[in-house]
Amino acid sequence: MSRPFASVRARATLAATLVVAVALVAAGTAVLLSLRSNLLGEAGTQAERSAREVATGLAFAKPYEDLPLDVDDRPVQVVDEEGRLVAASEDLERISGTGVDAVKPQPAATARDGGDDDDDDAADDDDDHGESLEPGEIGARTTVSDGSATIDGDTEDYRFAAVPVETEDRGRLTVYAGAPLSAEHGAVNTALTVMLIGFPVLLAVVAWVTWLVTRRALRPVEGIRREMAAITASEDLARRVPVPDTHDEVARLASTTNETLTALESSVERQRRFVADASHELRSPIASLRTQLEVAAAHPELLDLGGAVEDTVRLQRLAADLLLLARLDAGERPADARVDLAALAREAAEGRRGVRVRAEEDVTVAGSRGQLERVLANLLDNAQRHARSVVEVSVRREEGPHGAGGGGRTAVVAVADDGEGVPAADRERIFERFVRLDAARSRDDGGAGLGLAIARDVAVRHGGTLTVRDTPAGGALFELRLPGA
Repeated sequence: MSRPFASVRARATLAATLVVAVALVAAGTAVLLSLRSNLLGEAGTQAERSAREVATGLAFAKPYEDLPLDVDDRPVQVVDEEGRLVAASEDLERISGTGVDAVKPQPAATARDGGDDDDDDAADDDDDHGESLEPGEIGARTTVSDGSATIDGDTEDYRFAAVPVETEDRGRLTVYAGAPLSAEHGAVNTALTVMLIGFPVLLAVVAWVTWLVTRRALRPVEGIRREMAAITASEDLARRVPVPDTHDEVARLASTTNETLTALESSVERQRRFVADASHELRSPIASLRTQLEVAAAHPELLDLGGAVEDTVRLQRLAADLLLLARLDAGERPADARVDLAALAREAAEGRRGVRVRAEEDVTVAGSRGQLERVLANLLDNAQRHARSVVEVSVRREEGPHGAGGGGRTAVVAVADDGEGVPAADRERIFERFVRLDAARSRDDGGAGLGLAIARDVAVRHGGTLTVRDTPAGGALFELRLPGA
């Protein structure tokens, strides 16, 4: 059963939509808060302006009935220092948020007590308001609060501003004036409505555009997938996936896929040739051995025992070479033992005619002793097969990078013969499997053509190189370079 968001396209669309949704919610919240703050500040400014206008009239000793208490149908209260309402808007029916719920002026207070008490009350009032005012002076600080009021039957929310004023004959008075918050509520509600309607539409557009864009972007990937599926079904490794002309990650993926297919095709073709050549090489000694055994079964006196043993030994060597190549192709890693190449070269040359060894001491490498023995044995077999009289083996150390591209100490084993050398055109071909040059095509003398191939494969597996060039005398010089231990 397929999952709803199993495809990259669906997940990319969902991720883009979620990111935009989070951004829109954050931006919308910031806009709403900023809009509300600005509108509340504007309402506070309007309320303060109305309160100071009334306070100015009180500072100039205007009677209460001459004060602008009903401008723009805004609620206004004038409260004395004892908290009694002394003047208010004419149509004010209810009010909250100012601390004085009365809407009708209350009777005037009795005469105040003696001067000492008046002074004490004035001092207390100054302490309450936090500032001392002279008669006729209006307070600089304004107190803002939120509440509601009902004027002529209409109830609204208001922002109230409280402004103190000191009068000559009426003492400290406080003017409360309100500015309606209906504009703030309306603007915020309108903006919220627009966002609630617009955001889903915008998110739908984002999801749709992302869906289309990802489909277009992933179309080459789908083409690559279909072609890979077709290659798998047909087992035709010569086919290649299409490379889009976009020069982006998808194009690089297609190019890398084609490179992988090329390497895979080359590997498969190499294995096919290997199997075919191995079958061909095995057929001859097996057929020869069978013939000799059949003749011996019919005519025991004609048994060529030496030839049968020779064919059996050749067959055994060929099977061992094929097995080693199979292990190398499978990626078998060499052992990490320390091998003394000087001692190994002397052991390999022991018992061979015409082989001279010149070796420095303490030339060691890390690797498989058995595989390195096979390399030296194969190189010496090849050199003796082509040498006229002498084969020279030298083992030395060199400072600096070795042939595999590393650095530090390098161990070098050189095997030189005084034969005819290797033509320049064949110096790479001789390392291919089952390749024998014209002078070595005899299976009896030239082997199966696997010795040098095995030697190079082992050298590469040990992080080194194996190359061939001419000696100053014209013979062949095989040079094995390995990283020193």
